[in-house]
Amino acid sequence: MPCLSETPLFASPHTPAACCQLLQFCGGKDSCYNMMQCVAAGHQIVALANLRPAESTGQTDELDSYMYQTVGHHAVDLYADAMDLPLYRCFIKGTSVNTGRVYTTCEEDEVEDLYCLLKLVKDKEGVEGVSVGAILSDYQRIRVEDVCRRLNLQPLAYLWRRNQEILLKEMISSNIQAIIIKVAAFGLDPDKHLGKTLDQMEPFLLELSEKYGVHICGEGGEYETFTLDCPLFKKKIVVDSAKVVLHSADAFAPVAYLHFLKLHLENKQGESSDTFMVSSCSCELSCNDGNILTSSEEDEPQKILPVIWKSNTKHNSLDFTKTFGSSGKSLRGYQWFSGFTAHFLPSEGKSTQDAAREAFSSLQANMTSEGFKLKDIILVHLYMKSMKDFTVINSAYVAEFDLCSPVRVCVETLLPDGVLFCIDCLVHKYDIATDDMLHDEKLVMHVQSISHWAPANIGPYSQSIKVGDVLYCAGQIALVPCTMQLVSGGIWTEAVVSLRHVERVLQAMSQNTALQHVLAASCYVTNSKYIPVAHSIWQRKLRECKKQTLLD
Repeated sequence: MPCLSETPLFASPHTPAACCQLLQFCGGKDSCYNMMQCVAAGHQIVALANLRPAESTGQTDELDSYMYQTVGHHAVDLYADAMDLPLYRCFIKGTSVNTGRVYTTCEEDEVEDLYCLLKLVKDKEGVEGVSVGAILSDYQRIRVEDVCRRLNLQPLAYLWRRNQEILLKEMISSNIQAIIIKVAAFGLDPDKHLGKTLDQMEPFLLELSEKYGVHICGEGGEYETFTLDCPLFKKKIVVDSAKVVLHSADAFAPVAYLHFLKLHLENKQGESSDTFMVSSCSCELSCNDGNILTSSEEDEPQKILPVIWKSNTKHNSLDFTKTFGSSGKSLRGYQWFSGFTAHFLPSEGKSTQDAAREAFSSLQANMTSEGFKLKDIILVHLYMKSMKDFTVINSAYVAEFDLCSPVRVCVETLLPDGVLFCIDCLVHKYDIATDDMLHDEKLVMHVQSISHWAPANIGPYSQSIKVGDVLYCAGQIALVPCTMQLVSGGIWTEAVVSLRHVERVLQAMSQNTALQHVLAASCYVTNSKYIPVAHSIWQRKLRECKKQTLLD
């Protein structure tokens, strides 16, 4: 039961920041509702930003883009007046060149247009964060996060992996007035559904979802929306006239959109735009929804079966003088390396940073001698003598790993004098000469956005790595995702919430994966008296998962 998340432990508390609304601000419902979530979380929206088709392309409305919604872009200027905010706009010059799972800078790619736009906004407005309306698209999230990383901006994606049925209801109840501006899915009729509002479409979208698996919020590209009014607007947009444009005359799923001919702004008479209500924080709901054990159960730990546990208070049996140990390579290409230590004695005249660099150089050299590279590492256990040294050690660590870094668990523990930290790691490398049927694809999840889903990945590690059919998960502690602060309630609450994070990470990588599929897990506690509690909650969660499986 991994319930320790390493990097969030050492992150600065999340504080309100100036927030720039980026390209998703095409006027869609998702970008508007995420802005509302940002404001509710204490952020201030200081500017809007938008990318539009280049005039030289001849495209007036719809652009074939993997990243950007362009339908309705002619009306985006009205949002600046409606919200009384500056609007920055640039042209989309690139195309979707780098479409891989991991994005690397490519000059001709449309992602670089986003980089230029956000750099301009940051230089002009001094923004610190970016509002991201993504719900399910890893493709878009990864690219926005790459741009934010390069510009040192914090992505804020409060809609990420929310239940779409619940999310749509929240948007409607939050007084977002949005209309369908584009349809592109089986069951959606341009003549019937274009121009309809969200509340008018909700019953039909639920029906389409049940029958054909249509994404209720349009995350599969089934439809796009244009927001006419929301509580953040000081004025509302009124459509005077529009025409339907048929983009693709498919017999089963025609693609069509509304082209606005005339719009205007109206004052919101008698309406206050200064305050609005957002539903209770999804993080808090998930942390206090009744799954936490009652106090009567907490008072009866003697009923819990005894467990085997190991104490790390003695190290007499461990030999920290050895440079490393290796398990030998398995038939499927796995191998454990252990015992890489950083030795640091002030009397030797070297700094903590020097000791860390030497340790990682030794790790790399020994792995090279065994035919591996650092990129082959999929799991790291980092045991530290003191978290006071974390910043220095992490600076050396991050220099060795890129964004496809291994999952990591970092624990402060007792180490002998002179030992700064110790590393164990699991590596995997496919050897085609052995058996070409053993090829295992490596998938990495590295979510850096602040959300209500699970704690953001703000360090040089991945939340999860999938090699073939096996998932490896980074440690998790009970942080409230949207604030990155430890949840209140003590050990019982912390154990439940930590497991909730693990479940969500695993399910994001593989939808049907649950805790009962876990093959091996580690639980770190600060006091041995917490072991029965952690064990009890683990067993209870397993029973719940198995019961749910039977019901499904």
